[in-house]
Amino acid sequence: MKHSKFRTADEAVAMIRDGATVALIGGGGGLMEPTCIFRAVSRRFLETGYPRDLTVVHALGIGDKKTEGMNHFAHEGLVRRVIGGHWVWSPKMQEMARDEKIEAYVLPSGCVMQLYREIAGGRPGLFTHVGLGTFVDPRHQGGKMNRSATEDLVEVVDIGGRELLRYKPFPIDVAIIRGSFADADGNISLDQEAANVDVYAAALAAHNSGGLVIAQVRTAVNVNSMPARSVRVPGAIVDVVVVDPEQRMSYDLSYDPTISGERAGPARALAAEASPVRALIARRAYQELREGAILNFGVGIGEGVARLIAERGETDRYYQTIEHGTYGGSLLMGQLFGFAQSPSAMIDGPSQFDFYAGGGLDISFLGFGELDARGDVNVSRLGGLTVGPGGFMDIAQNARKVVFCGTFDTKGGDVSVTPEGLRVNRQGSVRKLVERVEQITYSGAEALRRGHEALFVTERAVFELSHAGLVLTEVAPGIDVRRDVLDHMGFAPLVPAEPRRMDLSLFEGAAVWAEPA
Repeated sequence: MKHSKFRTADEAVAMIRDGATVALIGGGGGLMEPTCIFRAVSRRFLETGYPRDLTVVHALGIGDKKTEGMNHFAHEGLVRRVIGGHWVWSPKMQEMARDEKIEAYVLPSGCVMQLYREIAGGRPGLFTHVGLGTFVDPRHQGGKMNRSATEDLVEVVDIGGRELLRYKPFPIDVAIIRGSFADADGNISLDQEAANVDVYAAALAAHNSGGLVIAQVRTAVNVNSMPARSVRVPGAIVDVVVVDPEQRMSYDLSYDPTISGERAGPARALAAEASPVRALIARRAYQELREGAILNFGVGIGEGVARLIAERGETDRYYQTIEHGTYGGSLLMGQLFGFAQSPSAMIDGPSQFDFYAGGGLDISFLGFGELDARGDVNVSRLGGLTVGPGGFMDIAQNARKVVFCGTFDTKGGDVSVTPEGLRVNRQGSVRKLVERVEQITYSGAEALRRGHEALFVTERAVFELSHAGLVLTEVAPGIDVRRDVLDHMGFAPLVPAEPRRMDLSLFEGAAVWAEPA
């Protein structure tokens, strides 16, 4: 005889044993985050000292950069090891990694999601080219982000003469997932969520490891009341359901059916880009678009290209994708990055990363923290802090063309954008174009080996990756190549006798921005 699986949050987290490996679901800004359960874990630990010494695994960044998400696990003693795809949403956990209070690892988000599937299927790990030549490659750091991280989670293998990485499997003892509706049998619907992410994969990995699956939902419904096609996680693999009637779509958004894909609606008005320099970079990157291209955008300046597409009413000219599993619609920005309004399709995150890893993307617009002469890019470790790439590595390594968007330098710089061009009033105190990046998140050598294009767009100059080295191809009007560019780089790029000048229309205003090819 079946029994109801509904429990309180406190009852659910009391079932998590010391030393468990716990898979967490969620994305930045509160996307798909089971906040009620996260809070209950933190509360129980602070009150009782248990559970202790958890290994926590998460594919995406989770939190609000203050107190929510992974911040609930950032207590000494609660967590022993963290394997995370993206860390910036939890400054407290970043500090614990820096101070050697945990074992800190970073693996690409897509590889984490796909590894759950391999664990669930009882297979010997995830075999993939994603991560070759980067800090995840064990010939570099193997994903280890501090001295406390000593175990090898990744190894190099040869299969049929092809070099690959093997991400090693490990049992998942607990998966904490989220949905919209659940019945007493534990059937979970995601119908009112903003994405599917890796909910099913994580749940199945825990169940087939002999572990526990805890689900948070907003609404309890009667058994047999949900259409079978609405159930994304069957009750057969769910152990406990916690109902949180206060569950929100994000920290800032209660519920919007146009974001869950239940219906279409008018696009939200997007705030204009406040920085003229960032807007200029986005305008130049926008020129790399081509009709009908399948696109992806990274957080930061890269998302500014999506803003331009929306402002110009051109969403129907391209296929826009988000690594969470969403296609189409109008992409949201800021704290709601990763959400889309009126999407055309929503699939599971691991399948979306299959699409990326197999080369399905035409163009991706991503940011960069550091760039060096080899075309290597660092976004995963900056200033000694663990940042993590999120889906950056899965996307950048496999898109046919990557347009990296970023300011030439940072911290204290002052640059004026005028109709005549650019004027550098004060250099930034931190160089971004350096002799060697602190950590390789994107390998220029791997990109060249795979025949992919890479363009690096800054406000002062544009660089292209070539087999001969990094080539300075364009400079902004008003910029002196030696004084404003070369003298403030940690390496000497290849420089044609006469680098092209950026299109002056980029500086004159939106009304005359050049159309994409």
